[in-house]
Amino acid sequence: MAQHSHICLSLVFCHFMYLGCNMILNFQSPDNASILLISFRRMVSSQPKYELIQEVGRGSYGVVYEAVVKRTGARMAVKKIRCHSPENVELALREFWALSSIQSQHPNVIHLEECVLQRDDLAQRMSHGSSSPLYLELVETSLKGEITFDPCCAYYLWFVMDFCDGGDMNAYLLSRKPSRKTNTSFMLQLGSALAFLHRNQIIHRDLKPDNILISQGRTLAGTPEPTLKVADFGLSKVCSTSGLNPEEPASVNKCFLSMACGTDFYMAPEVWEGHYTAKADIFALGIIIWAMVERITFVDVETQKELLGSYVQQGEEIVPLGEALLENPKMELLIPARMKSMNAGMKQLIREMLSFNPQERPDAFELELRLVRIACRELDWDT
Repeated sequence: MAQHSHICLSLVFCHFMYLGCNMILNFQSPDNASILLISFRRMVSSQPKYELIQEVGRGSYGVVYEAVVKRTGARMAVKKIRCHSPENVELALREFWALSSIQSQHPNVIHLEECVLQRDDLAQRMSHGSSSPLYLELVETSLKGEITFDPCCAYYLWFVMDFCDGGDMNAYLLSRKPSRKTNTSFMLQLGSALAFLHRNQIIHRDLKPDNILISQGRTLAGTPEPTLKVADFGLSKVCSTSGLNPEEPASVNKCFLSMACGTDFYMAPEVWEGHYTAKADIFALGIIIWAMVERITFVDVETQKELLGSYVQQGEEIVPLGEALLENPKMELLIPARMKSMNAGMKQLIREMLSFNPQERPDAFELELRLVRIACRELDWDT
């Protein structure tokens, strides 16, 4: 984890528009880092709203910082995304559209506090359905697949979200001894999160332990109580309810998608073919739960990182389960793979979640209920 000195960058308003706040940025940084500190005060002020503490993650998509709210001291995560390519713009907008479309919060889904669009030294708070010219330039870039704004201008999107201090699900689980209590808690939280997303017409499309973050809390008695938060919505799809009954929870399963995307070890067979629905999320969650229960891992070739995930062994090679099922739809899955025995209800549910035929998988709402029943009635998974 890279350590940085505290960065305090001020942001001063110049004027307001009806559809958002326009601001001029004052950069004040001890190391001259070109980092935006977002301040949304409805007054002229040199006082920043957030103070960036340190960088906690970096990738090709963007940089994530730990920050604190100056007024309250609350910890937040600030993600900075450079919009220098159509691919980055599309990923950023997909995340914004998904998180901003949610009208209520869920304890197991990352919460977007606010989003700011920056162009050079100008910044504007983003809102869903905005008619801002800056926002529309990004939308046009995403739709056309080519940069439609002045390439000499630096565009960034800043996401202010929940800060999760426990790392991702891989790091959390693989650094601790297996625990039935933790497994039970995690599967219930994941089931609840996915039902919430599908109820809000959001298909995640990249569910994997790397994209599930942990917030470390404690009970009143002082015992650890980790909370999962599904994150990274860059590949997500918000399904239109046009022509469907928006009150019907299962309608998300009638939204057919054709863009094959995701991470290969968690992709359903139909995703490889490019014709799938929200049931692909059920398959991915089946991979995660099975791997969590039995501690099935593999080593990523590129990063050499140990990851939770179930797969098929073919000689000396490991093959993603979805790809293997596509080649052999009648393949019998060996569940349990490592444990001597497994709770019958859990075993049956995992088999159904990993069915080749999406119609044979439970939807997210049935899945949530069945996970609750398993947790309540069959707490000992080893019998």
